[in-house]
Amino acid sequence: MLRTKRFALDVINLYSSLPKSTVAQVLGRQVLRSATSVGAHYREACRAKSGADFVSKIEGGLQELDETGYWLELLQDAKLVEADQIKPLMAETNELLSVFVSVVKSVKFRVRT
Repeated sequence: MLRTKRFALDVINLYSSLPKSTVAQVLGRQVLRSATSVGAHYREACRAKSGADFVSKIEGGLQELDETGYWLELLQDAKLVEADQIKPLMAETNELLSVFVSVVKSVKFRVRT
C-alpha cells in the first residue's frame, strides 16, 4: 500500500475516534480533508505530462501536508486528542513533507541541468 494512502487511512481512523463535540468535528473534517488530499495529489503527479506539471502537483501535496500538520497541532493543543495519539501522525506528516520537498528539489535540479 502506498505510504500516502496509509497516512490517509490513519487520519480517517483518528477522525472516527474524535469526540462528537462541534469543535472536534470541525477540526477533524479539516484534517480529514487535507490529509486525504495528499495521496490524490501524489497520484495526479504520477500521471503528470511534464516535469513542471509533476512539480506543481507535488507542491499541491506539500501544501496539504503543511495544512494537515496545522490541524493536527490544533487538535492536540485544544486537548481534543491525547498527545500519544497525534505523535505518530505528526511524525509521518513531517517525514512525508521531507520526502516531497526532496522530490521537488531533485526534479527541479534535473530540469535545470
